[in-house]
Parts: sequence; structure tokens; C-alpha cells
Amino acid sequence: MKHMDILNEFPFSFTQEATVQVCEKLETRCSVLKKKGVHQMGMWLYECCCGNSVISFDCSRLNNSWDLSNTFCPCTEPLSMISKHLTSWKEYYEWRSIPLHSPVSLLLHRPLTIYYATQVAGLGRWTSGISHKLHIHYLGPEKELLQLSVFSELHALFPNVHVHIELVGPAIPQQRDGEMIELCNYAHCLDRDCKCKSSSETVSWDVHTSKPSTVTLQLRSGFYHDRYKDIAQDSSPHLIVAPNAGIAAYSSWLPTIELIKDMNIPAVFSDYCKEACHLGASCITGVTGCSLNIPIQLNPFRQPMVVEDSVLLLPCYSNCFLYGMSKWSL
Repeated sequence: MKHMDILNEFPFSFTQEATVQVCEKLETRCSVLKKKGVHQMGMWLYECCCGNSVISFDCSRLNNSWDLSNTFCPCTEPLSMISKHLTSWKEYYEWRSIPLHSPVSLLLHRPLTIYYATQVAGLGRWTSGISHKLHIHYLGPEKELLQLSVFSELHALFPNVHVHIELVGPAIPQQRDGEMIELCNYAHCLDRDCKCKSSSETVSWDVHTSKPSTVTLQLRSGFYHDRYKDIAQDSSPHLIVAPNAGIAAYSSWLPTIELIKDMNIPAVFSDYCKEACHLGASCITGVTGCSLNIPIQLNPFRQPMVVEDSVLLLPCYSNCFLYGMSKWSL
């Protein structure tokens, strides 16, 4: 609570509306999205309570549009390669030439949190293109299943790298188990004459290796500890990411934590508030006997809209705090 001002600090023109005013019930998530012209539109539908009644994880159609003009969304290649590690939304928006009144950060917190997790886990060398493969196991996806196109931004964040993500969780319907999705292009804008609509518009190529930057997603239904043997035959991870994990709230995490510890793979967890991270860290330490070497820290790429009507009288944001292990040693 002492650091609430810091938690509510974002560079956007809509910051007050999406944080303090939502908390004070002067605004709602719906009203913020309406002002941005994206309420109940495509991928945005699932960012307010209006989407709860229509959410169907059986929906297999890939929504590939931002429902915004190209001025307000990253629908094509960046004008320049990343020259340094990005550490704030302001840096990201400047790099992608997006104005600070664009709401795309409300969806992009998912791929940007993956990007930042590689940094805190000590895997930042991938951003410089030294390695050409990055395999990530992403645990517990829900809303992500209806917003998969936002992960196409990983093309820009990891240039000339094949990023493969295994999305594993019980929310994935059985009929979609094993489904592979290749994100060949960026999510599109609304402008008909934008080059993102061109069939020849592809992601960047490495001139030295002649290998394209690719992003592939594979869906796996079930708990990670039950599915890992199947997944490991095809994809051994460099990093495990568990967004908004709620480690202390679900006993099903315990065998997964034991497995991750035995794998000795870097793992980064996030949660909605710092208290949830403390409880989760305590659970992990109790199960594994390991002390965290990625301390609890504020995620600069947390979603810049507060959780509405949270049961906790604490400031809560999606992917708000990060913590984890870069190496599981006693």
C-alpha cells in the first residue's frame, strides 16, 4: 500500500482513468475501453466483464486484428532493431513509434512480460541474436487462448530467433490439444492500404543465416506435471513462465514445482500483487528447500489497468510482480 503511487505510475495519457479512477469507481474497465474505441472488439472483448458471458475456449479462430489504425498498433516490422534492453513501457512505445494514448499495452503486457522474464532469468543474450532458438513453456494460459496474435510481437522483441512457446494448462480444451499455430506476420491494423495486409509482408530475415524470425505456439491440455514427458519429446525449454500463477492458492502447483526444480530450468512466476508473490515464494521454498534467487520485483511491463473489484484491498494488476529461480540449487 505504501508503494501504491509507484504501482499506478505509467506514461500513458489514460493512466489516471485506468488506475486511480477505476479503483475509485469513477471509471470502469468497460468505460476505459469504450473511450479507446475497442470495447467488445475482437481480442479486447476479454479485458472486461462483458466478455465473461461469451468466452469460449473452444473458439479456434485466430483473431488477427488490433481493431486499431496502424498509427496506434505495431502491425509491421519496427523501424530499427532493439539497441538495448527495454525496461519500460515508454521505451517500448518510443521504439515502436506508438503514441502514448494507444491502448495496445493492455494486451501487449503478455509478450512483453515474456521478454522481461528472459532478462531477469539471465537469458538476455537471446535479444542480441546470438542464439537462433528460444523455447519457452508458458503455464496456465486462459485469456491468452483468445488473444494469441499478440504473441506475434515476439518477432520484433527477439529478431532472427525462432521463438517456440508451449502453452500448457487445464483451460485448453481437449480438442485443441496438440494444435500448432505459426504466427507468420504481425497482428493487422484496420487500414486497408497498410502493408501489413500484403501477402508478401513477412517478418525479418537474418542476412547471415538466411533464416526467418519465426514464432510458433503449441497448445497442450492438462497440468504441466502430467504433460511434461509428452512435451519434452518435442520441446526442451530454456525458460518456464507462469503468469498470474497464484502458486499458494492452488495445490495442483505443488507437483509442478517439484518437477521444475528437478529439471533445473529457469522459471519466472508473476502475480497480481506482492502479497501473492510472498505466499507463492514461501510455498516454493517449502516444497523445494531452495531460496529464490530472482527476488520479488515490480514488472515494468505489467498491464496498465487495475484489476476491477478485486477481493483484496490492495492495488492489483495483471503480471504485476515477478519472482523465481534462475538456477535451482540448494
